[in-house]
Amino acid sequence: MAGQNYLVVQIDRHHIPSEPLFWPSCVVVGLLGHNVTLDAAADYPVDVLSPPGASLTNLLHNINRHPVAATTLVQLLRKQSCMSIDQGLFAESLAYSVLQQSQEFQTWLTTNATRSHAIQSTPPVIVTRKTHDDGDELTLTLNRPHVHNAYNSDMKDHLCAALCVANLDPDITHVHLNAAGHSFSAGGDLTEFGASPNPAVAHLSRTTRSAAGLLASLSISTSSALQGACIGAGIELPAFTDRVTASPDTFFQLPEVAMGLIPGAGGTVSLPRRIGRQRTAWLALTNTRIDTATALKWGLIDALVD
Repeated sequence: MAGQNYLVVQIDRHHIPSEPLFWPSCVVVGLLGHNVTLDAAADYPVDVLSPPGASLTNLLHNINRHPVAATTLVQLLRKQSCMSIDQGLFAESLAYSVLQQSQEFQTWLTTNATRSHAIQSTPPVIVTRKTHDDGDELTLTLNRPHVHNAYNSDMKDHLCAALCVANLDPDITHVHLNAAGHSFSAGGDLTEFGASPNPAVAHLSRTTRSAAGLLASLSISTSSALQGACIGAGIELPAFTDRVTASPDTFFQLPEVAMGLIPGAGGTVSLPRRIGRQRTAWLALTNTRIDTATALKWGLIDALVD
């Protein structure tokens, strides 16, 4: 609000200060000093870590392009460690709804969104049930391969319906997520971006029909198998499962801040619990694609499969 979009702090590996009593309202960037690695600085109280040079330049450029979304993201991530999953999802949805009315998102919307809808005759989620000696396994297959399984309201409704069954049926002991086609999911369907004229109603829709919340509430084991593009919701949702595997061609990306938004399918809750707050912020603020080697090292996925 004072016109300062970020604060850059030089990190000294010999001195790690305690958590600040009052955080600056802007993004706090930790600049890695000489011989200070990302892992060594992981406990430093900053929002995101960056080495000097081109990486820092790109990060600051992206923050300056969408300062409201960037600041909202890091402020939300700071609070997530003090929230339950339900509380975190509720806060994420509120923040997302507010940003839908921001100038940053409206500017993106006027030049990028499309309203042409592809008609689909097959169900957007295929549900398969298989009985094993230790109980039934419910496999939920995302089934919009013609649009790289873009996550739309119809797919969300079908996914929520199946997850409700898994929550209520005591004979189901495992839920597995996978996807048809070359990609697990290319993220939110752009044909629906900004389609709701009322962000308050959209918030109620997200919180009353939340695939993320249902996945997180399951008391049984869960897994997901990923391939190709895992963008936005395509990694935010699988990150809630107990075990995540990926084929070698998989890549991961959080593009929402570049649209003037924040992750809205549960990513501000699921990803920090897997890879930490700083790496989640780095993914979202840089809009960088990471490969499976990086994802495996960070713990975003648990194993590679052929």
